[in-house]
Amino acid sequence: MRISRHLAGLMLGISMIVGMPAAAAELVINADASEPSLRKSWEGIVDQFRKENPGIDVKLNVYDRESYKRSIRNWLTAQSPDVVFWYAGTRMRQFSKPGLLEDVSAIYTPQAKAEFGPVATELMSDQGKQYGVPHSYYQWGFFYRKDLFQKAGITEAPKTWSDLVSACEKLKAAGIEPITIGSKDLWPTAGWFDYINLRTNGLKFHQELMSGSVPYTDDRVKAVFAKWKELLDKGCFMKNHASMSWQDSQAPLYQGKAAMMLMGNFITGNFPANVADNMDFFRFPEINPGVGRAEDAPMDALLVPAKAKNKEDAKKFLAFVMRPDVQTTLAAGTRQIPVNQKASVPDDRFLKAGQQLLSSADGLAQFFDRDTSEELATVGMKGFQEFMANPDRLDRVLEDLERTRKRVYAN
Repeated sequence: MRISRHLAGLMLGISMIVGMPAAAAELVINADASEPSLRKSWEGIVDQFRKENPGIDVKLNVYDRESYKRSIRNWLTAQSPDVVFWYAGTRMRQFSKPGLLEDVSAIYTPQAKAEFGPVATELMSDQGKQYGVPHSYYQWGFFYRKDLFQKAGITEAPKTWSDLVSACEKLKAAGIEPITIGSKDLWPTAGWFDYINLRTNGLKFHQELMSGSVPYTDDRVKAVFAKWKELLDKGCFMKNHASMSWQDSQAPLYQGKAAMMLMGNFITGNFPANVADNMDFFRFPEINPGVGRAEDAPMDALLVPAKAKNKEDAKKFLAFVMRPDVQTTLAAGTRQIPVNQKASVPDDRFLKAGQQLLSSADGLAQFFDRDTSEELATVGMKGFQEFMANPDRLDRVLEDLERTRKRVYAN
């Protein structure tokens, strides 16, 4: 009797175990999306993925951007999450080349490649294999006050370098600071170097320089600074730029004290309601006729670490984010341009201008601090700030850059 009861209890326990649903597989995603609108957008995307995949337990970890940058290499070499947020191009390849990323080429179907186009696909590739999925990007260019241009007698946005110089002269004569910039954060200066180089020497040379193949003492690099110095000599930039952060440097634009700013499209979310209608956008002007028009267009992406525990579901999440409907939803929340060409761009005049600008470009660069090594980028941006403050120190700036290039790219 006791044996029968014991067996009955045992069988009941076994039947309960067999009948229990399997535990959901955990998918860990690390994101650098702490800014409120970004966080809200990605939480919505993750929730949609959960609903479509109830058998996957998704854990979204959100970090601020600077701490994220400091941590990502440790995550890739030690306790890896399953999906990480990062950047396309050189920054991705710094992890794919040493084998820290999973090959996700299988999700790049012919249809996917057609929807993303050759430029985006190439930015996610290393030696012909794809290592991530791009989800959004945005344009750089001049954001300017139409009313201040009119006040200074400027009838249309500059299309050539001489137009830009002329606009600076007219704005100065009208008592308006032509260009605001905050070089305290260093990186805003890199936009100037990128664009003058792209417009002077072209994308191919720019890529060779970013990859460490060209000396910074090359005459073609010096030509970039010669152009830059033309604007410095005419007093086109805010005098106290080295003491202003990029956030601080927006104030003169909104207060009507400065007329334009070279910046990424993310600035549009900061336009005050009382000046928003007066803000407009134009692309960086032509310098050398015949040089192809390349644009800075930083592209953000999702990657799968080689040491991820749940690679199957990680790839499923990446394929989900590739979809045009998902990228449409994401773009509406982040106010950025979706990479999938079948996705819809939000009804925003700056984003639509950006999409037209980038879709017609001859090529895309990723921005100085993403296109070259981190060490060289840091030395370079400090040098750009120093040059803007003291143009006579250019030779020393270039020598510092060249020493760093030789050391970083020795092999």
